[in-house]
Amino acid sequence: MGRMFEKRKHTMFARYDRMAKQFTRIGKDIVIAVRAGGPDPDLNPQLRRAMQNAKGVNMPKEKVEAAIKRALGKDTASYDEVLYEGYGPHGVPLLVDAATDNVNRTVANLRAVLARGGGNLGTSGSVAFQFTKMGAFTLDPATVGDRDELELELIDAGLEDLGETTTEDGRDALLARCSFSDFGTMQKALDERGIEPIAAEVEYVPTTTTELPDEQADAVLELVAKIEADEDVQRVFHNLA
Repeated sequence: MGRMFEKRKHTMFARYDRMAKQFTRIGKDIVIAVRAGGPDPDLNPQLRRAMQNAKGVNMPKEKVEAAIKRALGKDTASYDEVLYEGYGPHGVPLLVDAATDNVNRTVANLRAVLARGGGNLGTSGSVAFQFTKMGAFTLDPATVGDRDELELELIDAGLEDLGETTTEDGRDALLARCSFSDFGTMQKALDERGIEPIAAEVEYVPTTTTELPDEQADAVLELVAKIEADEDVQRVFHNLA
């Protein structure tokens, strides 16, 4: 059917892969939240946030309900949330956020993937100091009204930056960031204004960024993609500009 069909097919499958990964990641978030604070989202802010993120990526309701039921089961695996630190090729620092039921497996897999990609796994504290832990709220511009007015209103709730971003499915969006300590305050401020975020997550934002030639940057991003493909990995953060 030709190269154009193959290109479209590759794009389609890549999108399906990303969607499947998002569903898996959020499914783990739901299990962790239920185990920590129970199955009622009205009484469990962590679960409410996970369900909100599920809605933002169009995760089917039945998958969300299945994850909650799975979390309540006696035989369901318990996940440890672990932040791994390391370096990619050309010295680019990496933070790998994982949720795993087998730390030994996860460490071995990460070490192997990093080594093959020209990187290495670091020790605790070797990379994290180069990042700031922040709350990140992805907002639909159509729901926020006047952007300047919103920015002024949210400053008292801890807003540090309001910029533009793009969602996984290509939609234009706003990204509001705050200190991690202000996460709950920011969530409450948005709720009071009737704004339901597309996503509300914790991010590690680099204090400085690194610019590399295209070929070197591609090598870093290829490694990041391989790390993200691991079933235990939730997200990967780096400082590549």
